[in-house]
Amino acid sequence: MFDQEFIKLLVLGVVALIIFGPERLPAFAAQAGRALRELRRMADGAKSELQENLGPEFSQFDLADINPKHFVRKHLFDDLTADPVVIGGAANGGPNAAMQSGRLTAGNSLLPGESPPYDTEAT
Repeated sequence: MFDQEFIKLLVLGVVALIIFGPERLPAFAAQAGRALRELRRMADGAKSELQENLGPEFSQFDLADINPKHFVRKHLFDDLTADPVVIGGAANGGPNAAMQSGRLTAGNSLLPGESPPYDTEAT
C-alpha cells in the first residue's frame, strides 16, 4: 500500500516540476505551506470560538462527535464492550440460549454449529 502512495507522490512531484519549472517550484511549495498553515490556524480558531460560544453545558462536547461514524462508535459500541448485552427470548435451548447462558457476550464469537442470538422482541 505504501508503494502505491509513494509512486503517486513521485508522479505528482514530476508533474509539478514540469508545470512550474525548477526555479519556481521552491517558491510555490513555500507558498502552499504558508496557505496550509493559515488554513489550520483558521480551523483551530473556529473550533475554539465554537467551543467558547456553546457555553458551559457543552464543555464535554467533542467536535469529532459531529462525524456520524465516530458518534455511533462512541455512544453505542463503547457501551457494548463495557457491559455485555443479554438479549431476551426463549429461556432454554432457544436460538439465543448461548447469549442467556453467558457464553456469548458482545466480544465473543460463536462456536461451530451454534446459531446466532435472535431477539424476538426486536422484530
